[in-house]
Amino acid sequence: MTRPTSGGNRWADHYTRKAKQDGYAARSVYKLEEIQARHRILRPGDRVLDLGCAPGSWLVFAARIVGPQGRVVGLDLKPVTIALPAQVCTLVADLRNSESVGEEIGADGFDVVLSDMAPSTTGNRTTDAARSFDLAMSALEVARTRLRSGGGFVCKIFQGPDAKLFEAAVRRLFPETRLFKPQSSRKASREIFVIGKGKRQEE
Repeated sequence: MTRPTSGGNRWADHYTRKAKQDGYAARSVYKLEEIQARHRILRPGDRVLDLGCAPGSWLVFAARIVGPQGRVVGLDLKPVTIALPAQVCTLVADLRNSESVGEEIGADGFDVVLSDMAPSTTGNRTTDAARSFDLAMSALEVARTRLRSGGGFVCKIFQGPDAKLFEAAVRRLFPETRLFKPQSSRKASREIFVIGKGKRQEE
């Protein structure tokens, strides 16, 4: 068991130390690394939209996969302050303001939409799960309107009464849908990732 040192990060663990050694801003990068290893959601040359991108680890990882011919656009309420590859740009915006977000990210479609968004937690599981559901549904709406036909979707949601509703909504848009719990997720975390591939062409 990892014991926090005085003044240190009480949540620090193996993945926290590994992220620092590997030059990533956060341990969350290993969740995306596991998702990529299992599901191959990212491909060279892809155009990727990362929702809730701060502090930027997913941006850096995605950029390494898509390469210089790809493009990664990140969106968050907070600015990303780390150095980023040339094929990455970030925007400070509120996902709930769909009109302004649409103007910021442009009209071109994306091959993949990623979301590691999480709400500000209250400690009340029911409330936190409901807030997570709202964020996940907002991410799915972005995927519905911005993903190209055949595109992929990765979205975090807290397990709770509405998680099955979200999974069903994803299944209506993506013929191939999977649930995935990365090993790098904290044991106490109730997060799970819903992965959709092959977005259907809507009429």
